[in-house]
Amino acid sequence: MEVNNQTMVTEFILQGFSETSPLQTALFFIFFFLYIMALAGNALIVVAISLDSGLHTPMYFFLANLAILDIGCTTTVLPKLLENLADKKSISYAGCITQLFFLTWFLGAELLLFTAMAYDRYVAICHPLHYTTMMSRMVCILLAGSVWAVSTISSSVHTGLMIQLIFCGPNQIKHFLCEIPTLLLLSCTSTYLNNIMIVIADIYFGVFNFMLTMASYGFIISSILKIRTTEGKKKAFSTCSSHLIVVTIYYTTVIYTYILPGSGSSMDNGKVVAVLYTTISPTLNPLIYTLRNKDFKRALKKMFPFIK
Repeated sequence: MEVNNQTMVTEFILQGFSETSPLQTALFFIFFFLYIMALAGNALIVVAISLDSGLHTPMYFFLANLAILDIGCTTTVLPKLLENLADKKSISYAGCITQLFFLTWFLGAELLLFTAMAYDRYVAICHPLHYTTMMSRMVCILLAGSVWAVSTISSSVHTGLMIQLIFCGPNQIKHFLCEIPTLLLLSCTSTYLNNIMIVIADIYFGVFNFMLTMASYGFIISSILKIRTTEGKKKAFSTCSSHLIVVTIYYTTVIYTYILPGSGSSMDNGKVVAVLYTTISPTLNPLIYTLRNKDFKRALKKMFPFIK
């Protein structure tokens, strides 16, 4: 990405979690462990789904896409955070803009993907007889392609607008990563158009997709309640409970960050929330989706025969 020639700031200083050396060391090992867990868990999901023909279904196709997004999100944030904890606090202007682009891309794609996954569960539970038609291979590819394409366009627009801004100091970002809300606070020029685009993106990615997801689950819950047997209700709910848990956690953290963009008093809380959706959520997602999943456990046993 080309750096605006008018930009006086050539690098930013990222504010970490603590200036205390022992605490920084402890946090370094904690985040390093979480990063390795997130990479291993999500990579395992992608490999298992790719190799096991029994998992070549729409639900697991979308889950593989989610795992790829989680790998991308953590890799965009955690290596720089680990470098920050190792006492290199600065990030170049180009590096900051690049991180912002990929982070915005992956976060937007995850919100769209959650909607696609909710639609998949809606069709599976509410229209089981038409599932293979309504969720055909072509439909799944179109949905996933739309998720990646729309989020790429949105991120490109936000990043393009950010490049037009002039940063003439101060250059300290009160966060451990480069995000749109925190960078806008440092701009020396008007951010009016940026703020308009943020509102539009919030409405589309946050409000609109959240409503579609909740509407899908409204129909799902209504259908489950109509099932006469308790066993039938448990089986139906188990197919979507994991996704509902992940969606709830993710939307809570992202909406907190972007609907209440960090003013000084909320910065520390904002850092904690950012850790949740860039680190904790990608680490927990493989566990949430696989611990109670018999099909995935079967696939793992085929890959690793020593697992009992």
